[in-house]
Amino acid sequence: MKLSRTSTIFLGATVALLVTSAALAFGGGVPASVQYFSHDKVNAMLAKGGQLMQDPGLILLAQHRAAGPAEYHDKTNHVFIMVDGEATFVVGGKEIDPKRTAADQMRAPTLEGGTTYHLTKGDVITIPAKTWHWFKDVPTKMVSYYAVNIDSE
Repeated sequence: MKLSRTSTIFLGATVALLVTSAALAFGGGVPASVQYFSHDKVNAMLAKGGQLMQDPGLILLAQHRAAGPAEYHDKTNHVFIMVDGEATFVVGGKEIDPKRTAADQMRAPTLEGGTTYHLTKGDVITIPAKTWHWFKDVPTKMVSYYAVNIDSE
């Protein structure tokens, strides 16, 4: 998936605004340094998915993924900015058969109940730490999005 230069600039400005807002909300030091990512690097990362940058308390991902298990993070707050594709996304609800997969993370194959959102290009959704969330269905097979991950501790 290739973004136009205008789309890349708009999305980059959106990410910058969200990161700056997070810094004000969570105190100084987020982000800890100036980092620049050319539209070529962003497009390449969106095509495969992965981490663009990491600072103390902040990770910026360019994600490219299909539907998958529900997730829960003890300390990570998310801001997802949809770039391409569409998904049925569930937040909250009751986790079914959860398993701890890392020190501060759990996954479950499914959620029961919760609030369902239909995410498409241009949508933004925030998910606080300690909130189950799930890409339940991805009719376009894959979605691309920025994930701004901010530690709450």
